[in-house]
Amino acid sequence: MGLLSSLKPQGDVAVVSTKSLEGGSVEDVSGFKQDEKGAPVEKVSPLGYDVGWFGILFINCSQMIGTGIFSTPGTILSLVGSVGLSLMYWLIGVLIAAAGLAIYMELGCMFPNRSGAEVVYLEQAYPRPKYFFPAAFAVFSVLLSFSSSNAIVLGQYLYSAGGVEPTDWQTKGLAIAGMSVVIFVSLISNKFAMRVSNVIAAAKLITLTFVAITGLVVLGGHTSIQDPRANFHRVWDGTSRNGNAYANALVKINFSFSGYTNAFNVMAEIKDPVRKMNVAAPVSLAIVSVLYNLANIAYLAVIPKDEMASSAQLTAAVFFQRVFGYSAGARVLPPLVAISAFGNMLSDTIAGSRVIRECARQGILPYPAFWSSTRPFGTPLAPLLLKYGLTILVILACPTGDAFNFVVDIQSYPYQIFALACTVGLFILRRRRHSQGITRVEFECWNIAALFSILVNIFLLVMPWYPPEGGADGGDVSFWYATYCVVGLGIMGACGVYYVLWVKVLPYFGGYQIRQEVIQLPDGARTHHLVKVPDAELAEWDAVHDEEGNIIPQGGDSGENEEKLDDQKDGEGLDVDINKA
Repeated sequence: MGLLSSLKPQGDVAVVSTKSLEGGSVEDVSGFKQDEKGAPVEKVSPLGYDVGWFGILFINCSQMIGTGIFSTPGTILSLVGSVGLSLMYWLIGVLIAAAGLAIYMELGCMFPNRSGAEVVYLEQAYPRPKYFFPAAFAVFSVLLSFSSSNAIVLGQYLYSAGGVEPTDWQTKGLAIAGMSVVIFVSLISNKFAMRVSNVIAAAKLITLTFVAITGLVVLGGHTSIQDPRANFHRVWDGTSRNGNAYANALVKINFSFSGYTNAFNVMAEIKDPVRKMNVAAPVSLAIVSVLYNLANIAYLAVIPKDEMASSAQLTAAVFFQRVFGYSAGARVLPPLVAISAFGNMLSDTIAGSRVIRECARQGILPYPAFWSSTRPFGTPLAPLLLKYGLTILVILACPTGDAFNFVVDIQSYPYQIFALACTVGLFILRRRRHSQGITRVEFECWNIAALFSILVNIFLLVMPWYPPEGGADGGDVSFWYATYCVVGLGIMGACGVYYVLWVKVLPYFGGYQIRQEVIQLPDGARTHHLVKVPDAELAEWDAVHDEEGNIIPQGGDSGENEEKLDDQKDGEGLDVDINKA
């Protein structure tokens, strides 16, 4: 048993020995089954349970109400060309978000004790080829786990609030400082981070409500704005016929609504997650959808069409200046947008760190115990530091002028591939669960909504390649319009290369196979650890391990291990000496 003796637990890490449940699946506390190839279920969250009703509502709202609603309406109007189509796009955005939310609600019902959203759903829908989708999404998550766009906007508006015209490097310096505060808040306490996020989200809802009410007052003729309904005559004049413009506008709409599923990234930190999520998540989307459309009407009531179309990222600034005067607008708006950007960074950091941690728990990142640990503060230290480092790198490397649009585009394009795979995966999981006799689910997405999401994802993958009216340099950046598509596909190609090298080429020439084992950390975290098993010892390994990586109980200790398994179902008794197997 030389192989087993080389795998004795060392230090604070213990290998877990349990019996595999029948059918090659692991049952969670809700009675649903999870494929054993996925990351092990943590019966008790080592990150605590600090996300409640308001936490779900506010973490979604805070992620949606970032800088998009203050920055993108003018760009969208410029792209589609007409007021009517611009307003229609915001309604289409609601439909896309509602369909996407319905898909995630059903998937969340299937796996209520797992955080990470897409990480889990792709892992469970596509167990073959083994490790491919986890590896691909891990590469995507790690490479694009930055919040640089909102950090840059934060820096710009903070300087604007102080009446200072900053240089590029001054803006970048303040953006880095803002991100440093976000990481510090997220690092010291999960509960404190959620409370700060909730307070900022409430402030953002109040701000957007104020914009909406101001627009209604303007339309009522109670301000100095002349002819506030001018933009609502001949609303289809100037409509663009360019497919690239339509696709680009839809990317911006998706960016503005992105975050309606943010709470699914922290689902394991919610007590009674299915019941709370199925109420609070739709309410958050409904509130934001109403405020978004009222805010766009408010902008159009105040700002002439041509001026709004050319306002780029300063639509809200022009709105405040025209309603309250240049001086008041310059003082009031920048702090509000800065707060909004900060809140968006915080909610994205909270959720994004869980995505990275969940990727690590699948075993596909090096040193999974390091990434999965919640020591010393009960927070995901390593994922937070990774997100911090990558954000700073992008801030320093990307030109400020193109940073916002390019970062939005490059994060959106690869995500559409995974979003498409996730929606198709819903049908795969339904069929698999039905074959296992699992038909009960608290919420089921309408088929028409899932098909609509598939069509939208295909459109967003195809149409960005269609040239804009200005030719090769006619996009929303100063370089080739499809650069973000190429970079996005390059990232996906890197995923494929990483997978082939890691799972196929290196094991072939190294004379080994990759197997997984379950380890438990002192903080209660559970993770897979992928190990290289020499071909000569492969039969011995497979004889004493189940597919998940647990040690199969042997001989007379089976009764003791049965007791250990019962304890595991209660979240206890996970540390077992491997020598007893």
